[in-house]
Amino acid sequence: MDDLRAGRWLSTQRLLANTAQQMGLRTSRTQVLALVAARSTVLSDWARENPDDPGLAVLRTRVLVEHALAAAAAGSPKAASLEREARESCWAAAQAVPLDPVPWVCLLALAVLDRAKQRPEHQRRSSDPMLPPGPWGLLDEALRRNPGNREAHHRMLRYWHRVYRPAAADFVNAVMSMAAFGSPLAALPLYLSVDYYRNEPSRNAVVLRQWLREPHFSRAQRAYESWAVSEPGSWPVVDLSYLAHALWASAQMAAAVEVFGALGQFASRAPWSLVAESPDRAEALLLTARQQALAGRATALA
Repeated sequence: MDDLRAGRWLSTQRLLANTAQQMGLRTSRTQVLALVAARSTVLSDWARENPDDPGLAVLRTRVLVEHALAAAAAGSPKAASLEREARESCWAAAQAVPLDPVPWVCLLALAVLDRAKQRPEHQRRSSDPMLPPGPWGLLDEALRRNPGNREAHHRMLRYWHRVYRPAAADFVNAVMSMAAFGSPLAALPLYLSVDYYRNEPSRNAVVLRQWLREPHFSRAQRAYESWAVSEPGSWPVVDLSYLAHALWASAQMAAAVEVFGALGQFASRAPWSLVAESPDRAEALLLTARQQALAGRATALA
């Protein structure tokens, strides 16, 4: 990342080449690296020297997708042209690196911009009759290249949140019925709980205590049980943050302390910024939750 900021791309090229057979890791690395590359002209320099590099094709697609999503969110007059350019790059990258799931994940990311489902790839029927038509073909292509791809599932969940919210829970239930125990996908239901909380019109006492009730309590419990048998380090910080929050909010303090311990010095703004009184209170809420979890466990042990 430091090299990219300084306009150097060789270390990124080597990094992506070394993860060519680890598609889950490659997906997450390209997502992070693209956030840095999007703020510089380093990819133009890379293209001049090595235009056919597969890592460049994927990273450039990532950057174009980020620009298109940002332009759409800002209501920019360039949004339509940036979206078109990003889609063209996705399809070109899918041909250039046919075994890579990232171009398909990027197409899923762009799917939220087609809320009316005008594009044919967003009208595919699901194999599950309980789920409405959507970009299932794009998800299938990503998972064919990397079964269990975390970002692909989260992009699909985000799509349903934006396009047809009632389908989000059915989608998550379908995923959970097939996900391997210990997979980070076990955190998906926790995102549903936070989304439900955020979309409640009031913040009365019942809503504030939602994690003490079903299905939110059991979602936290099941996610913790899955994480407890996972390979150390396999869950990203943001998923652990959602898990720590859910366990604290559902008063499962001993388990919450374990997850806070696994997080160590790391943290993510979500979900704390989403459930705090205001986004600037996210850090304060995180610290309060950790202190209360430690105190709650100490009381239980006593």
